[in-house]
Amino acid sequence: QARLELACPKLQEQEGNQRAATVAAMDAWHTCKPFVTGSMAGCMAATVIQPIDMVKVRIQVGAADGGSTSPVHIAKTMLRDEGPRAFWRGMSAGYLRQVLYTGSRLSLYDSFSAAASSPGQPLPFWKSGLCALSAGGIAAVVGNPADLSLIRMQSDALLPVAERRGYKNVFHALSVIVKTEGAPGLFKGAAATSTRAMALNFGMLTFNAQAKQQLGAMGCTPGGTVQVFGAAAVGGFFGAVLSLPFDFVKTQIQKMRPDANGNFQYKGPIDCARQIVAAGGPLRLWTGFPVYFMRSAPLSTITLIAQDYIKTMWGQMGL
Repeated sequence: QARLELACPKLQEQEGNQRAATVAAMDAWHTCKPFVTGSMAGCMAATVIQPIDMVKVRIQVGAADGGSTSPVHIAKTMLRDEGPRAFWRGMSAGYLRQVLYTGSRLSLYDSFSAAASSPGQPLPFWKSGLCALSAGGIAAVVGNPADLSLIRMQSDALLPVAERRGYKNVFHALSVIVKTEGAPGLFKGAAATSTRAMALNFGMLTFNAQAKQQLGAMGCTPGGTVQVFGAAAVGGFFGAVLSLPFDFVKTQIQKMRPDANGNFQYKGPIDCARQIVAAGGPLRLWTGFPVYFMRSAPLSTITLIAQDYIKTMWGQMGL
């Protein structure tokens, strides 16, 4: 009896410690879950879209350098000169970008939206827009090093042989950038990247949320196939239309290298846009829209659908 009385407090203490550890672990998980969900959704979408993204970057580089902008010609040239693996060049940077950028922007948007919403009331369009703009701008700065590495890896084969870096993976690309341009070089084009991300996020997430509300009001089952796919398609379309000019400028800024005198072709995003418009008119900023739409709209759509699926999966797992 005495031994039982001595053992009971110890057992109770152990059970209490276990419960406290479980609660702490669940609190940490709930804090990280939006970021993990966004990262997983982004990586799933990037795997599918990478070949189109590769052609898109080559089109934008070609448009600025006076080369071919035909997606068929570019794809054939890549396949002939570089082989099938060329379409997935920079995949390691693409995954890191999705973890840092997509994970951040989707999780921040969910957090901002939850803080800005009123119980039982749909989030107004202007509030949803502000949440999307804020999340996109912040996430773009976080993901800029990975985004810069991706652009460098994708465009490296277009340089003269003597100027190529031969990046092995994203970490090699990051180390080369730091070695040759310094740590601040990792954030080259951050202003253009942030502006582009804000435009993309506004079009993608704001219109996706509004489309879900409208489809729900039309009688579509909340969380059903029609609502999820329909809203994702709407968000993908508006995200592509609004973000392409900024994406075009971002690519030009991030791919440029200093000349023999250490000078860059563009002084910044505004100067870049001005030169491009002066050379080819405003529509030059939408060069390659069909390919960009084929890349951006499905990427946004797959990301949003995957995000909804993963959220449902967490619920079914009790997480």
